[in-house]
This record gives sequence, structure tokens and C-alpha cells, in this order.
Amino acid sequence: MTEHTFYIFLIIMSAVAVVVFVSLFFVDAGYGKFYDKKWGPAVNNKLGWVLMESPVFVAMLLLWLLSDRRDDLVRLAFLFLFELHYIQRSFVFPFRLRGKSVMPLSIILMGVTFNVLNALMQGGWIFYISPEDYYPADWLTDPRFIAGFLVFLIGMYINIQSDDIIRNLRKEGDTRHYLPKGGMFNYVTSANYFGEFVEWVGFAILTWSWAGAVFALWTFANLGPRAARIYDKYLADFGDELDTKKVKRMIPFIY
Repeated sequence: MTEHTFYIFLIIMSAVAVVVFVSLFFVDAGYGKFYDKKWGPAVNNKLGWVLMESPVFVAMLLLWLLSDRRDDLVRLAFLFLFELHYIQRSFVFPFRLRGKSVMPLSIILMGVTFNVLNALMQGGWIFYISPEDYYPADWLTDPRFIAGFLVFLIGMYINIQSDDIIRNLRKEGDTRHYLPKGGMFNYVTSANYFGEFVEWVGFAILTWSWAGAVFALWTFANLGPRAARIYDKYLADFGDELDTKKVKRMIPFIY
């Protein structure tokens, strides 16, 4: 793929992200709180998450292994951070889930499709398209890398902490629903989504790339509308507990 073709690819992915963002305000992705049988056959939720998230982990590794830049220290740092997220998301998070929820195969397939395309965006830029000298050896001490790295770590912490809060809302056998509180849930009802968005904003900064920026855009396009639906659901179920003046949907004080 040439650099020109790669940027066309990024433009197309950005345009699709906008379409997805608008569409998801009218159609609920049928998993989790909004599971719907109309999405077709389903599998165990744990298996579903592994099947959906692990392909990007593998694809990124393959792109690295096949690259002649695989020994580049800076690019290895990018790979490590990217894969760190997907180790957690593919092989840790699913096995900490409770309950017997299921995930439609159609949702898994759509997730796999995007994840592989995202691996091509990130891995393509880092290991193939970016000029060889774009990331000099001292990039790891560059303010952009340091700032992005800190933002990435903060986002990962918020994401994992928020997942833990959600996971521990109910004791074994309890089927009631509760309003998540604590951590960033004091400011947004979808703190886990906020954390993930912050992670990829950090990744875009530390790689200083349009590919990273498009991934951050996609993260918001996918999760922003769902966060709005979750907010509406919590408002209907826990209107007396939800401080609508303070608590937003996904981004504190803004959205």
C-alpha cells in the first residue's frame, strides 16, 4: 500500500465512523444491556469477547513480525502499549465477567472486521507507511510521547477501575440492577467508555499520527451513542439517584 492509498483508507474509515456514530443513535448494538435476539445466534459472552478482540492482537503481531522495522525500539514501544490493551481486553477482561450473558455472532463479526481494519491502520502506519526516520531514537523522551503515554496510562486505569466497579455491583445470585458509583462514575455514567476513549487519544498523541487520531474518532463514534442510551436507561431506572447536573454521559462536564 502506498502512502497516498493509505491516507485514502484513513479518509474512508473516518467517513464510515461518522455514519456509524449517527446510525447508533437509532439502532442499539445488541449486546450487553441491550442484548436482543433479533441479532441472531449468540455464544457465551466470555467466548464472544475473546473471539471479537483477539484478532486485532494477532494481526498487529503479524504486521510487526513481517516488517523490516521490527527491531526499531520506538516502534516496539508503540506495539507494547497497543498489545497491552488488547491482552487485557482479549484475555483478562472476558474471564472476569460474571453472569451467563451471551453475545450475538453478528456483533462479533462486525467487531472482528473493525479490529482487523484498525490493525491495518495502526500497524500499517507504524511499521510500513511512516517515514523510516519519522520516529528518531530520542522520540521516547519527546514531550508528545511522554504526554501521550501518561494519557494512555490514565485512560487504561480508568477503564479497568470502571469495569471493576461494574463487575462488583451485584453479589452472586443477585439479579437487581444498580447505578454505578465511585471513580469516574461520579462524573459520567459510562466511565469505562471514557477510559477507553482517553487511552486511544493518548495513543494518537504518543504516535503523533492520523492513524491514531482516526482510531480515537472511531472509539467515540462507537461508544458515544451507546453511552447516551445507557444514560437514558439509568435516568429512567434511577432518576432519584442520578445527579443530572453533575453526571454526564461519557465525557466529564461536556457530554
